[in-house]
Amino acid sequence: MTCEGCSAKVSHLLKNIPSVTDVNINLEKGEATVTMDKHISAEILQNALKDYPKYQLSELKQDHISEKNIFETPFEDTRTWLEIYKPIVLIFGYIAAISLIIALYRKTFDLMLFMRVYMAGFFLIFSFFKMLDLRGFASSYTMYDIVAKKFLAWGYIYAFLELMLGIAFVINFNPLFTNTFTAILMGVSLIGVLQSVINKNKIQCACLGAVFNLPMSTVTIIEDGLMIVMSLAMLYMYL
Repeated sequence: MTCEGCSAKVSHLLKNIPSVTDVNINLEKGEATVTMDKHISAEILQNALKDYPKYQLSELKQDHISEKNIFETPFEDTRTWLEIYKPIVLIFGYIAAISLIIALYRKTFDLMLFMRVYMAGFFLIFSFFKMLDLRGFASSYTMYDIVAKKFLAWGYIYAFLELMLGIAFVINFNPLFTNTFTAILMGVSLIGVLQSVINKNKIQCACLGAVFNLPMSTVTIIEDGLMIVMSLAMLYMYL
């Protein structure tokens, strides 16, 4: 495997096996650390990948590590909250700062302009990261999005829809249509996110494509929810 998209796909398939509690894949070493609450043979793990023959799995022999120690020491992400979500924090901070500067340009705060610039920056930046590895994003998106699970091409379409929404907010194209479409699109996306967070599924969030390894969490809910709230607020102000 060479991309985060493949890694996310394999991780998702292995996590679907009963008794598998976590999967950590190291692309550089070509190794997958599978945490389980009872022993599962390599054959069963490989069988989970049978529909994707390009992924081959074999057991790594480590005589110096006892089975007892393996089961008592599950993999844990030791990074702090800020270390994990630093990319999103920086992106939202940059967008907010630029939006605020533009909204205050005439020395009176223009809330409508602030939200429009913010949403334009959000969709343009997030679509950019998805475009860096479009295939990887589409593959990761199928892990939780309710539409992408049934229609693989939706991941590709979604990235371009975000790009078009970014442009639409920049040129202020048909605000009523643009904001209505945004609220619907982000609402559908939010359903899959909520399901994953409520079910405590340990999967990668595809919001920044396959470039960053960000876990699905309440941060993703806030991210999608913010766009819905802003689009509805702008609709209300236009009406």
